[in-house]
Amino acid sequence: MNIWFVGATTLLLALVPVAYVLIRGELIEALVALELAGTVVTVILLLIGEGFKRNSYYTLPVVLAFTNVVGVLIFVRFLGDREL
Repeated sequence: MNIWFVGATTLLLALVPVAYVLIRGELIEALVALELAGTVVTVILLLIGEGFKRNSYYTLPVVLAFTNVVGVLIFVRFLGDREL
């Protein structure tokens, strides 16, 4: 186990409060928590790829980073008409 896996595990444990906000928070708070969860998961996947020293493992985090931003923009677009 190297330092990259320790960092990934620490960030994985940091997702517990984010999951709590996703489940129990208001709509806008859950949306922000969803964006944060996507960002943290992207960093976790990058750390795992670096830990295994495989360049092919970097494809998924790059795609996830793009789809995370697009997905949240779609949520905001559909929720923009509602009272937040």
